[in-house]
Amino acid sequence: MSIASPCINICRMSATTGLCEGCLRSLDEIARWSRHDDAEKRRILELVAQRRAALGVAAAPTLASTEGA
Repeated sequence: MSIASPCINICRMSATTGLCEGCLRSLDEIARWSRHDDAEKRRILELVAQRRAALGVAAAPTLASTEGA
């Protein structure tokens, strides 16, 4: 099973953080996503979760959380 990209189609790089304002990944993490194995993708997703917590940014809604809304 492949791990889905955390991209939410808000693709702007922040000059302040150097991270995408939508998914909070670095340009390198975004560019290499499709070449990473699932273990590395999980590691990046953990970094994204840590960045969200540190920046006080709520997680983006997922398709599963918006179904039925």
